[in-house]
This record gives sequence, structure tokens and C-alpha cells, in this order.
Amino acid sequence: MSDNDVALKPKTKVKPKLDRPKLYKVILVNDDYTPREFVIVILKVVFRMSEETGYRVMITAHKLGSCVVIVCARDIAETKAKEGIDLAKEMGFPLMFTTEPEE
Repeated sequence: MSDNDVALKPKTKVKPKLDRPKLYKVILVNDDYTPREFVIVILKVVFRMSEETGYRVMITAHKLGSCVVIVCARDIAETKAKEGIDLAKEMGFPLMFTTEPEE
């Protein structure tokens, strides 16, 4: 090789590592005022659950005080929780959904 020759090195392609978005839980909080049937309707309409799945989630919240409904991205979790609370308020019920980060 002479002094004028240039040694070419192959370029390395760097792929940026994408972190998965942090997941959030939507939690149904039990109360003593909202009828069970209405809770099931909210679970079916807002969270697209079947009658049987909605019943199981409602009973779990009733027995334990709260129950995780879904785990999803933060914006979806907050939207679904707000939607459920708003529908319940329209009907005069204090049904509550909360969101918190999944560990």
C-alpha cells in the first residue's frame, strides 16, 4: 500500500434500542351503592368484556375491595377509567376506577 491509499472501514449501523412503554393497571374499586348489574354493563361497554368475564371481575372487586380490570398503555388506561367514571356519574352512581403503574 502506498501513502495515498485510504483504508475503508465498513460503517456499523446502530439501531436505537426502543424501550417498551410502561404499562398501567385500570382498577375497579368496590362501593356499596352501585348495583352489580350496572357494574357489569359498564365493564361490557367500556372494556368490551363478555357477560361472564364482567361478572367475574365485578365479584372479585366485591369480595376483595378492588380488582384489576385491564393492563395497557397509560393513555388508554386513563381514557378507559375516565370513560367508566363518566358513564356512572351520568347515571348517578359513584363507581370508581383508578389507574396505577404496573410493577
